[in-house]
Amino acid sequence: MSSRRYDGRTTTFSPEGRLYQVEYAMEAISHAGTVIGILAKDGVVLAAEKKVTGKLFEQDKSSEKIYVLGDNILGGFAGVTSDANTLVNYARNTVQNVLLSYDDDIPVEHLTQYMCDLKQGYTQYGGLRPFGVSILYGGWDAHHNFQLYHSDPSGNYSGWKATCIGSNNGTATSLLKQDYKEGCTTQEAMSLACKVLSKTMDSTALDSEKIEFAHLTLSPRTGKPQPRIFTAQDIDRLLEREGLAKPKDPELEEAAPTAAAAGAGPAVSGSRGGEGMNVD
Repeated sequence: MSSRRYDGRTTTFSPEGRLYQVEYAMEAISHAGTVIGILAKDGVVLAAEKKVTGKLFEQDKSSEKIYVLGDNILGGFAGVTSDANTLVNYARNTVQNVLLSYDDDIPVEHLTQYMCDLKQGYTQYGGLRPFGVSILYGGWDAHHNFQLYHSDPSGNYSGWKATCIGSNNGTATSLLKQDYKEGCTTQEAMSLACKVLSKTMDSTALDSEKIEFAHLTLSPRTGKPQPRIFTAQDIDRLLEREGLAKPKDPELEEAAPTAAAAGAGPAVSGSRGGEGMNVD
């Protein structure tokens, strides 16, 4: 039978036992930017491909794919951005409620379960649609140390050593299977993430306009988890270290001293009132 008879509602199973709206949500995620998660012995690394880029885009004041959910948890999102924003707020509220009630950070798997319970409910009741978002949770707690989980729109979740969501996830997963080494350090995990992104993105030359990076490690001074989302300058330095940075345009480098010299030129008097005008 045609799927058209059974894809109008999330609560209607097809004769094959499928929920087509959930499958459509997963298909939407497959067109989103790639998000990679890698578990290291001393931390968790998340890296993501940004789809919204441009010269006028303020990189340091906006995040598209990776968010801090709590003091001990990072989240990487692939899918519909507006759905992701709603889930980010829900996750942060859950983290703070647990902290207020128990005076302790929420275990990573517990937050994953809370989020999956919410997403599963949107596949069971009429008048709702599934969240078009998959999430990678990278975090630390005293029970299981560093952990990495993946959840999808159906409400299922699973633990991983390294995984990928979004576009080209098949190619990225194959590269992770080939090159991931158990017990690697955070620095090695970041190098692997850079390598995988360079192979799965359209351009092999990467820059901070195209990717986001974050990791969660333990503070050497306090022993507590400290999440860190990389700035544009941090990402550029990382890419230069890995030999994947976008080559600089020699014409722009030659033009820079000329523009600086022109900007430092003498003031030119106006035709009236004797007021000076700087020539740009």
